[in-house]
Amino acid sequence: MCASSHCVPSTILTQGSLWRTGQYVFLSVAGNTQLPFGEIRRCQLRRPCRPSLATVEQSASPVPGGFIASWLVKRLLEKGYTVRGTVRNPGGFSDSYSKMLQPGLLAASHISFTSLYSTACKNQLLPSIFNLVIHMEKMIEPAIRGTQYVITAAADAGVKRVVFTSSIGTVYMNPYRDPIKPVDDTCWSDLDYCKKTENWYCYAKTVAEQGAWEVARKRGVDLVVVNPVLVLGPLLQPTVNASTDHVLKYLTGSAKTYVNAAQAYVHVKDVAEAHVRVYETPNAHGRYICAESTLHRSELCRILAKLFPEYPIPTKCKDEVNPPVKGYKFSNQRLKDLGMEFVPVIQCLYETVKSLQDKGMLPVLPPNDQDELIMMTL
Repeated sequence: MCASSHCVPSTILTQGSLWRTGQYVFLSVAGNTQLPFGEIRRCQLRRPCRPSLATVEQSASPVPGGFIASWLVKRLLEKGYTVRGTVRNPGGFSDSYSKMLQPGLLAASHISFTSLYSTACKNQLLPSIFNLVIHMEKMIEPAIRGTQYVITAAADAGVKRVVFTSSIGTVYMNPYRDPIKPVDDTCWSDLDYCKKTENWYCYAKTVAEQGAWEVARKRGVDLVVVNPVLVLGPLLQPTVNASTDHVLKYLTGSAKTYVNAAQAYVHVKDVAEAHVRVYETPNAHGRYICAESTLHRSELCRILAKLFPEYPIPTKCKDEVNPPVKGYKFSNQRLKDLGMEFVPVIQCLYETVKSLQDKGMLPVLPPNDQDELIMMTL
């Protein structure tokens, strides 16, 4: 309990379930979305006399929240917040993961899953977005309804602000957009184009975010959305997530060529910081694109080869006929206006690879003499 009269309590959302302690909520719905069965564990990371924030990162990872949420929890603890969340593997969390976040701050207790599950989800599972190609019709609707149920539950509990982790996939999938004009928060993916190209991930994310805005407007919830691009950086969780594998495959030799495509990147620490900034800024509103810069895959591989020349990084494009695809330029001005300074993509890539090495996910090969020179220029 908070002893200070200045402490603002919170409503807590976790994996689509809800229990109430006050007025504010922090909601994240990025990544793989599937609710656990059986018992879950409520983890209260104690820091008194600051507003509480609740995080829910729907992730297949056995640790609380996965890649983005783990860094978000870490950042909130550093700022003195109390954070509550759920985990699927209590032993895995309490034995190792919590030590990476903030030693000595974890107090955990078991609670009934059924009571939380029925509050916000209304018996609707949030399915895996990554299986949508196989079970598109069965998977999209429950995912959309699950998002709407959570925001409805937050409104019923008197929540004032919801910070929603969406995706850049809700922004850029539109063939009618001027390719020269920067992509900003006013842009939306075209649903017909998503269906035509069978990009069910972007389709589901777009419909889910649009549904969230609709419910928030109807219920008077102050919704703020963060739209991250592909997220890289050091891992806190013990497993490789999908975005990190985007880099790992070019280091292990499993990818012999690179595709003719461009991708925008952002550091995971910046994504966590963006969530905190929009939560703490009273006049924050609307959507915030979280991106640092865009690289063609050839540029990505060249940077990796300069940083880590000892690995078999591909040098040829799979498409040797067409010119290099030009990537979108995403505007991060709204976050810069909140004081954000983004980690350069080259540092982001370096820290990603070093983290993979440190965690034993990538073998450490003998470095070349060039490595020390490269590090001096970073």
